[in-house]
Order: sequence, then structure tokens, then C-alpha cells
Amino acid sequence: MANTTFSGPVRSKNGFINTGPGAVKALTLATDLTVADHAGRLITMDPAGTPTAITIPSIISTADAAAAGPGSDPNNQNTIGTTFEILFIDNFTGTIKTANTADKFVGAVTLGITASVAGKQFQVATGNNEVNLNGEAGTATTGGLKGSIIKFTAIAANLYAVEGQLLAAGTLATPFDNQ
Repeated sequence: MANTTFSGPVRSKNGFINTGPGAVKALTLATDLTVADHAGRLITMDPAGTPTAITIPSIISTADAAAAGPGSDPNNQNTIGTTFEILFIDNFTGTIKTANTADKFVGAVTLGITASVAGKQFQVATGNNEVNLNGEAGTATTGGLKGSIIKFTAIAANLYAVEGQLLAAGTLATPFDNQ
């Protein structure tokens, strides 16, 4: 199949290659992310103030109606497989949390200080659904310094996979907690 260019949001059950200026969404303020505006794009955060809150949307895991057949109903709002990747292009202090407190995280992030100082991995604990970063707070012990990146992928009903490389300083601590 030949390459096709779209100018608006498109849903695919099998993926896309995003290029061009619409593939990156720039944020500066507290934002409730949406599938239509943010999923599958690189989100850059250059916070205008501190603290800032980012909310990732509730996972919708509904199946197609039996009459539609598997994977064929264009009206199905299922969001399994959507990703939200956030790159901090300036120091960030604030939270990233789920819109639905029933949605939880699974996975881990690596916090790093410098190439000469060992980093540390932090695994999500049962029930965690919020990330707290303190890059602008003067300590950066949980990450959020300029260049930090974190990704959330809806993998099942009420479950986001989280992965990332968070730049930090000082005595490292987990960025994960419960809302």
C-alpha cells in the first residue's frame, strides 16, 4: 500500500507512522490529555509555572458488539494500545495521574543523575496511579529535570504500562504513589 497523508486525527487498529509538526504536541500548562489530541504523539512539556498537573485519560476497554465482528466497528471507543509519551524540555515539578483512580500502573522507570553516578530503577507498587516529579523544586530526587521522558500505554482494562528515563539529582526516591 502506498503512503497516505492525513491532516486530522485517525484511528487505526494496526498502527501508523507519525511525521510532521502535528506529530509533536507542545504543552506549557496543566493539561488533561485526550486520545484525539495527544495519543501516539510526542508530547513536550515546557512548564510555564510550578507545580503542573498532567492527567492521562481513563482507559476504555469495551469490545465490539457481536453483530459488528471482531475489530471492525468504527464506532467502538476502545483505547487499549494508545500511548502517551511526555518529554520534559525544561525542569518539571508536578504530577502525572490517571483520570480514573481505578486505572493503575505497571512497569518501572530509571532515575539517573550523571554518566558518572549510578542510577536507580523504581518499580510501580500495587495500586500506584500517580507520578510525582520535583525537577523545579530544587531537589529533583524523583526526577523531572530537563530531558526526562516517560511513556504510558493502555494495555488492559484499568492498566497502563509505564516506562521512562527520568533525570534526577540528590538522594533518589520513587516517583510513584497512589492518588
